[in-house]
Amino acid sequence: MTGIRVALAGNPNVGKTTLFNALTGSRQHVGNWPGVTVEKKTGRINRSGHAIEVIDLPGTYSLTACSADEVVARDYILEERPDVVVQVVDATNLERNLYLTTQIAELGVPVVIALNMADAAEAGGCAIDRERLSALLAIPVVRTVGIRGEGLDDLLDAAVREAETPPHHEHTVGYRNDVEAMIASLVGVLEADKDLAERYPLRWLAARLLEGDENALAKVRESPVSPRVQALLSTIDPDECEAAMADRRYDVIAAVLPQVRTAGARGMNVSEMVDRVVTDRYLGIPIFLALMWGTFELTFAVAAPFVA
Repeated sequence: MTGIRVALAGNPNVGKTTLFNALTGSRQHVGNWPGVTVEKKTGRINRSGHAIEVIDLPGTYSLTACSADEVVARDYILEERPDVVVQVVDATNLERNLYLTTQIAELGVPVVIALNMADAAEAGGCAIDRERLSALLAIPVVRTVGIRGEGLDDLLDAAVREAETPPHHEHTVGYRNDVEAMIASLVGVLEADKDLAERYPLRWLAARLLEGDENALAKVRESPVSPRVQALLSTIDPDECEAAMADRRYDVIAAVLPQVRTAGARGMNVSEMVDRVVTDRYLGIPIFLALMWGTFELTFAVAAPFVA
């Protein structure tokens, strides 16, 4: 029986842990990641002759790591190189979730998208063409509803297929010409360090260096090519590069969404009706003032009997 490591990644609150629990059931182990007080969850499944270890990574919006949770998620994918990464995506908020997809795909690891909360999106009148999305991203997309256990077998089968597929190549976002030229220059310098070239995707590393990512900078600080890297980085504004690359990612996502998502007509729910009333440009302020007046009146009415 062969072993496969599957890392579950995704934004916070996309149902990732619910999916993890549905996949692994009682076969779970909980501890902490080495060196940090961030919870580590692992579980095991046997499927189609494979012993699958599932690792529930902390939620993260981006692989440009800032918090301890984000550092753990990124370093595991980057350093441990799981056999496949399953990105759990909230089908009701596709745009925000696909930003992380564009970053994971750059790492060249096998990826499967679990289009989770699909029932909620469909109930809201949103239809997502999974086959078209898969074709555009060159990533398998599986419909799941973690809370009801729907799509789990399909998800595991897709993960096994991706893990057994020949070496994957990173799917890159094309940036503007000056950014691409600087990435190419940095890759040319980084290639001289064989250790870096073996451990990290160099285009990914160059892009993170341009963004001023401290974790990426630390990876090359002790490298013999560090002086040449620093000389190149001294000629650019990392904030401007980071903004330009983020804008380009959102441009790519904006081009994909109309091709895969169709919003149908539906009635408003109670929450949306209340929001429409209280945020109305004419009614909003009077309602706010009335609520504030009612709050003060209620406060004084309740407190009056206790005032000597």
